[in-house]
Amino acid sequence: MIKIYDVAIATDTPDDTEFIELLEKAIQQAGLTTFLVQPFNLAETLKHLHRDEIGFKFLFDRASDTTPDFIPLQKHLTQHNVPVFDSIDGITWVLDKATMHLEFLSHHIRTPYTIIIPSYNHIEHIFLSLSDLSHLGRPFIIKPSQTTGGGTGVVDGAETLEDILYARKKYGDEQYLLQQKIIPVEKDGKRFWFRGFNICGNVECCWWNDKTHVYELITEQDSKQYNLQPLTAIVEEISKVCKLNFFSTEIAMAENNEFIVIDYVNEVCDMRLQSKHFDGVPDVLVKKIVSLIANYIRDTIAPPSRWEKSINWFRNR
Repeated sequence: MIKIYDVAIATDTPDDTEFIELLEKAIQQAGLTTFLVQPFNLAETLKHLHRDEIGFKFLFDRASDTTPDFIPLQKHLTQHNVPVFDSIDGITWVLDKATMHLEFLSHHIRTPYTIIIPSYNHIEHIFLSLSDLSHLGRPFIIKPSQTTGGGTGVVDGAETLEDILYARKKYGDEQYLLQQKIIPVEKDGKRFWFRGFNICGNVECCWWNDKTHVYELITEQDSKQYNLQPLTAIVEEISKVCKLNFFSTEIAMAENNEFIVIDYVNEVCDMRLQSKHFDGVPDVLVKKIVSLIANYIRDTIAPPSRWEKSINWFRNR
């Protein structure tokens, strides 16, 4: 006799504990059953799946990106047409910053001036002119195209060609991005650096200090006073490019009040609560994100009728 659960939630890190607890509660309040898949029960869950002793209608996957042992779970379910949030193939595609940079340019999304150089293992010797370096300015940023997470491999204050030649040897199989360093506007005690979230087509933006990593909610007064409305449109445009259900991005306002996307797509958003961690996401925003995800999952499993869609439209006006 097969036991069917509505939603499997794959999680692999203690940092997600509060977020997963909130999400599971929201999904259950939406009338759905849940099943947590963690490192300790992953092998057993896979065994039950292959024996058709257990089944799921939806997979919320927060683990495959960081723990490859979870990938067979996602692959098995996608082969059985189970919707996945988000697919490892989609995440892998957006991980390459060089690819994303070119995609952003083709969609007219403003980015820092950037030079993409080949991997050291592919082409050992490269040529950069003085004109190339002058466009970058000093200091400039050096980033590996695929290594990600917490600024790994990033050189924040590069000055010379020698810095480039040294840095690109660290991850020799990767292309590197050389980027203009964007200095954000600072006024009224605020640093104009933002983090935008896309959650199932909904956009939420926060102040996010790139030096302290502390979040602050954007108030309605902030939005009007500083003309921050374009942030939403930028995140929506990025969503068209990366096609992930859930991601964040970093956007800065430069001296000419132009918004520039700095860190293109963060495919697994840090959801630690601000009440527990000084650099966590404001609790009220995490709870809103959880609600949006739970509603999306519910509507994916059992799409609302035309009548229900009309009622929801009037409620949200």
